[in-house]
Amino acid sequence: MATKAGSDISDEELREVARIEGIDYEYLRRGIATGRIVVARNSRRHRVKLVAIGEGLRTKVNVNVGTSGTVVNPELEVEKVRVAVKYGTDTIMDLSTGGNLDEVRRRLMDVSEGTPFGTVPTYQAWIEGVAKFGGTNIPSDWFIQVVERHLRDGVDFMTIHAGITRELAVKALRSERIAPIVSRGGSMLAVWMIENNDENPYLKHWDYLLELFREYGAVISLGDALRPGATADAHDDLQIGELVNNSRLARDAVAKGVQVMIEGPGHMTLDKVVADVKLMKSLSGGVPYYVLGPLVTDIALGYDHIAAAIGAAIAAAAGADIICYLTPSEHLGLPSVEQVKEGLIAAKIAAHAGDLVKLGKRAAREDVEVSIRRAMLDWDYQISRSYDPERALRIRTQFQQSISSCTMCGQFCVFLLLPRYMKDRKPEVDKLLNRYGEGCELRW
Repeated sequence: MATKAGSDISDEELREVARIEGIDYEYLRRGIATGRIVVARNSRRHRVKLVAIGEGLRTKVNVNVGTSGTVVNPELEVEKVRVAVKYGTDTIMDLSTGGNLDEVRRRLMDVSEGTPFGTVPTYQAWIEGVAKFGGTNIPSDWFIQVVERHLRDGVDFMTIHAGITRELAVKALRSERIAPIVSRGGSMLAVWMIENNDENPYLKHWDYLLELFREYGAVISLGDALRPGATADAHDDLQIGELVNNSRLARDAVAKGVQVMIEGPGHMTLDKVVADVKLMKSLSGGVPYYVLGPLVTDIALGYDHIAAAIGAAIAAAAGADIICYLTPSEHLGLPSVEQVKEGLIAAKIAAHAGDLVKLGKRAAREDVEVSIRRAMLDWDYQISRSYDPERALRIRTQFQQSISSCTMCGQFCVFLLLPRYMKDRKPEVDKLLNRYGEGCELRW
């Protein structure tokens, strides 16, 4: 089925996505056609899970993996991918900067079990370009060649830092920001533009980029090179200036049949999160918003996955469509396998908390069912529905006990004291769900 927004998903597959999401087929079809929903799948990659991202859908979660320049252990990253798949990530991104980047990317894709897979081609273009051309005098079309290489490998979505212009890069470096540019890809492009006195290569070759992504049916994720890296820098003229540029580029992509998302902050205080989502949606015409957290404080070192989950829950409730997880190692170092798991589960909890507001009863059924089973002291059901059943079971059994309640209240558990006075009380899921709203307005 051809759509204006460039997805080649078949009618049968589209109906399956609608079933999975619990929405109307026609709503989904129109969302894809108008660019408000994307399906992250490269047409050259086979057996990719059908993951739709956008308005009116369940908030998705992304896991970042990848080698660094100082820790090059591809097998460690393979284990991270496997853990991410096991614990239910919706998408995976490879941010590798160390080792043979082509081999690492292909290996991680192979073990991703069909999970939609993303990359940041700027990293490879810069790292290999500096080596190949002997410095920063990299030809602008080299950046596009690397993008095409990733598309040929079957990458489903890519961060493209097209919104940072040379003017904005210079302005950022002369600004009073605490952290002028915290994006790794953004800093690489800023150096390239200043050293070569030239405009952003992704902007220079924008029309050709659109042709490539349309050909492969992949998704452009417009990067936020000037995202705030400190709460004090949030919503300054640099962040908003790049957002305006990205919104213009997103509208152009949709008009030309290319699937597109916009990436968001970053660090910002709680009071700015909702306004940020609403502003982005208004400027872009409602294309999917992909947010990193946002982190709502700068002092959560070692617990940044919690700081990010707080912001992510608010962002999701306000309309953000996909959350990029953070791990406890954020700002400290490369994450371990266990830290990847912790970050993913924190982000999934945040996404679901947002969906309870955004989607209402469509997201609430699971909560209601678990709550009913909790009142019944049905531990097997509760544990089976947890984000980490093994951990839940360990905690449940960490003290010896001989009664059906937990060891916090023991024999004084309310569900042991009260049941005989509530013999005729039978909670029903559907009736309890009516306490929730109907969720987002289906406007198409």
